[in-house]
Amino acid sequence: MRTRFLLNNLLTFVWVALTGEFTFLNFAFGFILSFAALWLINQSNSDGKYFKIVPRAVGFVFFFLYELIKANIQVAYDVITPTFYMTPGIVRVPLDAKSDFEITLLANLISLTPGTLSLDVSEDKKVLYVHSMYIEDKDEFIEGIKNGFERRLLKLLR
Repeated sequence: MRTRFLLNNLLTFVWVALTGEFTFLNFAFGFILSFAALWLINQSNSDGKYFKIVPRAVGFVFFFLYELIKANIQVAYDVITPTFYMTPGIVRVPLDAKSDFEITLLANLISLTPGTLSLDVSEDKKVLYVHSMYIEDKDEFIEGIKNGFERRLLKLLR
């Protein structure tokens, strides 16, 4: 998998060097083009893990950016309006993530979005305590983390 990633990046840089345009769009196009070329070459190979992870990673980045923008707008709106719409609280979120790396990455992603903060993990690593500025429905908040960040993160890492 690592060799395919390095080869994909190498082909991307070759594309950028041949075209002579050092722009983000040209890098992105070169990466997509080299990814497609590698995918076509390796279709007969049964080990296609790299070709599953890259689209998931790109999808995860776009999902995180969407959640980040949504949370920023919500907090900014609450700051600039005279009425406070905050309903803060601390919620116990049961974890499907097992390893320390998965839990740490999930906690950091939650803390990076404005309005939420990961506080602690239980001793048995089965519960993550999260503080949020906006908890209308506790079950809906937990479901949003479970089906949003955690599900996508575990799908990417496993």
